[in-house]
Amino acid sequence: MSAAKPVLVLTGPNLNMLGVREPEVYGKETQQDVEALCHKTAENLGLKADFRQSNSEGDLITWIQEARARHAAIIINAGAYTHTSIAILDALTLTELPVIEVHITNIHAREKFRHRSYISKIAKAVICGCGVEGYGYAMQTAAKLIKTGA
Repeated sequence: MSAAKPVLVLTGPNLNMLGVREPEVYGKETQQDVEALCHKTAENLGLKADFRQSNSEGDLITWIQEARARHAAIIINAGAYTHTSIAILDALTLTELPVIEVHITNIHAREKFRHRSYISKIAKAVICGCGVEGYGYAMQTAAKLIKTGA
């Protein structure tokens, strides 16, 4: 499979601190490890990954809006914005692209405020609690969605 457009992988606030931030919760892998996993998995599937991280909601929204014309799918771990940002939901909706939501931890087994995800409403798939391996599963899911046009 060869997609002309890459898969956009977005990570939000504090995910740049993986490996340092609560390793007993989020694991010891770093953001660089996650990015390498995304690129390797994409390559194995005949895809390309465009990996970006920001602590700024505005950056994430701008990248999501640009994705409509430049990307084949979006994989997103919006961090805490998952639970608060209607603006990110609106941006993802307007792209009309397949969206796969990823969380390193099982958000449903954590604090109650983490149980609600605005993104899940429009996501084709939600992967949580699989550690950083969830990003690889998300890339595999993106490949299937791109192939089927879903």
